[in-house]
Amino acid sequence: MTQTPVDPATSPVSPTLSAAEEALATSTDAASLAHSVTRSAQIEADLDVNPDRYRMLTGVRPTGNMHLGHYFGTMHAWKPIQDRGVDTWILIADYQVITDRDGVGPIRERVLSLVADTLAVGVDPDRSTIFTHSAVPAANQLMLPFLSLVTEAELHRNPTVKAELEATNGRAMSGLLLTYPVHQAADILFCQANLVPVGKDQLPHLEQARLIAQRFDKRYGRAVKKHPVFRRPEALLSEAPLLLGLDGEKMSKSRGNTIALRMSADETAKVLRKAKTDSDRRITYDSAARPEVANLLRLASLCGAGAPEELAERSGDGGAGTLKRITTEAVNEFFAPIRARRAEFAADEGFLFGVLHAGNERANAVANETLEAVRTAMGMDY
Repeated sequence: MTQTPVDPATSPVSPTLSAAEEALATSTDAASLAHSVTRSAQIEADLDVNPDRYRMLTGVRPTGNMHLGHYFGTMHAWKPIQDRGVDTWILIADYQVITDRDGVGPIRERVLSLVADTLAVGVDPDRSTIFTHSAVPAANQLMLPFLSLVTEAELHRNPTVKAELEATNGRAMSGLLLTYPVHQAADILFCQANLVPVGKDQLPHLEQARLIAQRFDKRYGRAVKKHPVFRRPEALLSEAPLLLGLDGEKMSKSRGNTIALRMSADETAKVLRKAKTDSDRRITYDSAARPEVANLLRLASLCGAGAPEELAERSGDGGAGTLKRITTEAVNEFFAPIRARRAEFAADEGFLFGVLHAGNERANAVANETLEAVRTAMGMDY
């Protein structure tokens, strides 16, 4: 299925930033957050009425196997958004792997694994676009003009960049990591996406993309065209459930404390048996006092086993063994159909490459058209 690039002139999103929106693009205070929450609710209500107004972009770095944190944080929403009729784009951000790493690792295996995961959760490649960074050169070429529109101080103020800089322990930051917010802006703007599912902590990245689009159109676009080159992306806010890793620390692929989507039922049971809890045999749901126990109760609840408080009551004085059994049964039952579909897709590498190549072809068609519009606006169409 060929997808036609969206003309920014026909976008329902306002093509120019008002003074209030300009303030939003450079601020993350309470007022701007309230604005984002209100606007997200309006978009959510409009999706069922006018889904064709939106193109949604979301992305994942292939730095390891996708896990339950990814699923409940973002992946579970991909199919429902697609099924509502929204033009859905899934970016496999392979170039972003090297923002904070010295190499790409087993990138081929991980990219294919992510394609299989994406299909397994219900994304239909005939209705959605699954593509990789590295295969869309025109999108990455936007980095050059975009970098001229931001200051070094703005990049250093980005929360992700600040956090990474603090975590480097004196190690020099790569230029790619410093410009990570600009790369994300290029991801969003090249395909004229106007809807990006994010958590509240990711709003600064989206605000940076809006600001870059506004600055480009102010500097170049309006001198050439009656309408802006880029659509203005907006946030579809989500409250991702807080899931800790099996060691009680932050869930992370690099820490090895996750339950991967690709795990079998037996593998899931094995890793859950090692999950950190505490010595109190009476199971209660108390996130503050008993975070590891609460984490397993929350996970079982997300998998449809019941409310955390009910599960705690059911566990009673059974201790960690009973709690882990209940959680294991809930996880394996919930993910059984997803894992079955995933196994079928993973067994056909040729099909996975076909999906990826088709998505890359669609993404390139849109990227080339956007780059042409950029070059025209800049007077470089010679």
